Amino acid sequence: MLVAVLTYVGYGILTLFGYLRDFLRYWKIEKCHNATEREEQRDFVPLYQDFENFYTRNLYMRIRDSWNRPICSVPGGKVDLLERVSHDYNWTFTYTGKVIKDIINMGSYNYLGFAENAGPSKIPVTKVLSQYGCGMCSTRQEMGNVDKHEELETLLARYLGVESALAYGMGFATNSMNIPALVGKGCLILSDELNHASLVLGARLSGATIRIFKHNNMQSLEKLLKDAIVYGQPRTHRPWKKILIIVEGIYSMEGSIVRLPEVIALKKKYKSYLYLDEAHSIGALGPNGRGVVEYFGLDPEDVDIMMGTFTKSFGAAGGYIGGKKELIDYLRVHSHSAVYATSLSPPVVQQIITTMKCIMGEDGTTLGKQRIQQLAENTRYFRRRLKELGFIIYGNEDSPVVPLMLYMPAKIGAFGREMLKRHIGVVVVGFPATPIIESRARICLSAIHTKEILDIALKKIDEVGDLLMLKYSRHRQVPLLDRPFDETTYEETED
Repeated sequence: MLVAVLTYVGYGILTLFGYLRDFLRYWKIEKCHNATEREEQRDFVPLYQDFENFYTRNLYMRIRDSWNRPICSVPGGKVDLLERVSHDYNWTFTYTGKVIKDIINMGSYNYLGFAENAGPSKIPVTKVLSQYGCGMCSTRQEMGNVDKHEELETLLARYLGVESALAYGMGFATNSMNIPALVGKGCLILSDELNHASLVLGARLSGATIRIFKHNNMQSLEKLLKDAIVYGQPRTHRPWKKILIIVEGIYSMEGSIVRLPEVIALKKKYKSYLYLDEAHSIGALGPNGRGVVEYFGLDPEDVDIMMGTFTKSFGAAGGYIGGKKELIDYLRVHSHSAVYATSLSPPVVQQIITTMKCIMGEDGTTLGKQRIQQLAENTRYFRRRLKELGFIIYGNEDSPVVPLMLYMPAKIGAFGREMLKRHIGVVVVGFPATPIIESRARICLSAIHTKEILDIALKKIDEVGDLLMLKYSRHRQVPLLDRPFDETTYEETED
């Protein structure tokens, strides 16, 4: 309670000073750096509301140096950063020309470590680049469909265990452009309150009625389903044309895994459809990396629309949708991303094919299986050690996304800067991306993080935790001194 009250007080003080500084800027006492309407357009209706930038102008700019850091290397276990400084309180940055070497990367979505400039993908991708070039300069329906696209979709369908699959050039657009193709006016969308912005945008663009249920709360979802069937559409009370439940596999800000068996049970009970976004879970969960469906041992046919991206575990770009052949054939014609967007770059397609075959073991090696198991071990080890140190962390024990709670606004920038001083790169997140009192650092683990790297990171997090007083937990776990790292295997945690 004390932390929550102090967090609100901190935001209150920042807001008051923001209004004071806006007043000083208005009277030209303080120089105004933010974007404003031009003098010759003063009589126009404003292009954007100045007040909407209040948070960005007065709070975000104070800690802007914690984001957008320019990386000049592969986003592997360690990265190189371009050094930059600001002489006007983060409004502008100047590059010093120096490169900060060997920053431990705890922020990239490189779950299986396939974002690399060496390894199994390099030769096949280089060969495809020399044969096909970088881009197709056309849509799939015109001159942009090559044999590699067909090969990818056939392999993807087999990997997911579905009848057919369709690949897209952008993960965000996969959600925002396909949901409007599936539902429209007279349909109902039941969306988890913590769904990604791409899902929210797609739901809004569809024109369907949207109702929100509490995060991973099956009682809240079932109540909405019951009400939808009993009362029907507003005013007319006609039955809804379709009811679509939208959930994610792993929630990227919470680190929580969807309660998929219960969601599927409710979907079947109330005859609705299920849209599953596996952007963060595909490749990162399940004994064979097939995502949250395999993690729970479920049948892929129970999920009507299986969506995911190639931007995380596969170290590439783009997204996909898998499902029944009738669904995919429909989307090929009606999805804006399929019809109007430029097709996937052939080298990117080859990167996905190579990594997917590696994960499936079809390349003749056990590298994919080893990386999946290594990620699971890293996840459980790192989460357990953070709890032992006294930090509050969110999410499921098997989730490689680890939100470490900071709470107070002043600690957002301080944590990011102090970690960078110690050569650890982390992502810090605050309001409005999180609830106002739940600012956090989001750590993403990877299979290429060795135990030595994780121990270094934990030691530095421990130091900064003491410095900034971040060890809020009253319930510390007792260290498991008799259990070596190598024995924390995936098989032990299956139950």
